[in-house]
Amino acid sequence: MNHTNESFSEYFILMDLTKYPWLDLPHFFVFLTSYLFTLSGNTAIILVSQLDSQLQSPMYFFLTNLSFLDLCFTTTTVPQMLFNLAGDNKSITYTGCMVQAYVFHWLGCSECILLGIMALDRYVALCQPLRYSVIMDRKLCLQLSGSAWLLGLANSLLQSTLTFQMPLCGNQALDHFFCELPGLIRMACGDTTVNEIILGVVATFLILGPLSMILVSYGYIARAVFRIPSAARRLKAVNTCSSHLLVVSLFYGPGIYIYMQPSGDDPQDLTKVLTLFYCVITPMANPFIYTLRNKEVTRALRRLLRKATASKRI
Repeated sequence: MNHTNESFSEYFILMDLTKYPWLDLPHFFVFLTSYLFTLSGNTAIILVSQLDSQLQSPMYFFLTNLSFLDLCFTTTTVPQMLFNLAGDNKSITYTGCMVQAYVFHWLGCSECILLGIMALDRYVALCQPLRYSVIMDRKLCLQLSGSAWLLGLANSLLQSTLTFQMPLCGNQALDHFFCELPGLIRMACGDTTVNEIILGVVATFLILGPLSMILVSYGYIARAVFRIPSAARRLKAVNTCSSHLLVVSLFYGPGIYIYMQPSGDDPQDLTKVLTLFYCVITPMANPFIYTLRNKEVTRALRRLLRKATASKRI
């Protein structure tokens, strides 16, 4: 990259979440607290899923993948946001912006696909219970999770590379709190039609594809749940599936609004708020959604805490 070319900038100026600078400090403490909750909650899910022998089913394998994705996903954006909120320096280097954009979209696309895979897992568990362990064996689980990571990476390499090829004509002000592709496309001074079309088409495939799989899976799941004779088993199935549906709603809803409409048609302040849902709120909420509504995870956490307390006494 030739920094002497006016088409490129050595750094970008990131805009605040709001137009009121006095809110920076309150925002800093709110997002710092949420980030700490995200780190502790998702780390706890990963540890309990790996250490507890009773949580070795495919569902918890995918839940571990989701927690690890959320850890990486939120770490891509929140530390930089905290740095900018804590002081007067609102900039990010061109290289830092590239890395953030590539990694953020890799992980975001991977999570879209993984949530669809988790719905498929629930479908097999509830609609084919006798064949569940045979169908969802270790090899298939690894292949499915690996596909999610690789497809997300391929999409990020395509979209981010195309975006950073666009001329900026010296523009430095990015009206967002991190480097996200729709915001970067708005900064370009050339024709962005091709980028917008590719972004929209791929987003449609990566969002509506898994979402369709989720809706179809839960259609069959609902029919299977109503046929369960035991009220206790029926309630357990509903709790497990409703947790996943709540996560899907928090993640997919804002993503559909931001990525599946023409660039520039949405108010930027609304875009920033909606972006917070899938890059800050959802990663923080996922551990609480899955643990509070899942007695198996709650019991496993208690067993892990008892073991930790007992080992300290010894």
